[in-house]
Amino acid sequence: MNPFKRIQYNAPVTLTFALLSLAVLGLSRLTGGASDRLLFSVYSAPLTDLLFYPRLLGHALGHAGMAHYFNNFVIVLLVGPMLEERYGGKWLAIMMAVTAFVTGLLFVLISEHAMMGASGIVFMLILLSSFTNLKKGKIPLTLILALVIFIGREAFYGATTESNISHMTHIIGGLCGALFGFFMNRNVE
Repeated sequence: MNPFKRIQYNAPVTLTFALLSLAVLGLSRLTGGASDRLLFSVYSAPLTDLLFYPRLLGHALGHAGMAHYFNNFVIVLLVGPMLEERYGGKWLAIMMAVTAFVTGLLFVLISEHAMMGASGIVFMLILLSSFTNLKKGKIPLTLILALVIFIGREAFYGATTESNISHMTHIIGGLCGALFGFFMNRNVE
């Protein structure tokens, strides 16, 4: 009996995102990082640069190295399948794309540097997961704690340290997750 027949592609959006990002990381290695600059990082560019627009989404697929990739996708692979089951693959894909677009656009508007990675989506998933056991008229304590811990930590580090980590992207991603959570669960009984 083939043991691989028992393996299920159980969360197609989550798994495809993880595999695409891994492929982009491999492509980056093959091109010496040229593919990252061309398609998989976001930075200020003239509006006439036609690749500026796909980069607003594509930056979420790019990662600076294996450590960066692993740090993001350990959370994506743990939280993503649960959220994909709850909201459906279509809605999760839309939320991920909107988060990538919003974080990319806001980053370009306020920074003169380049950015890549799925961190905004990771923080969106973390905050969105706090809504999984939402009951009508109640605010989950897990949501409050996640907001305070994750958003507060990023605001603190963003204000007090100079690093190549985009704390603003983490905050925007988390806020996207909170907004999606409220929007997607507004009719909860």
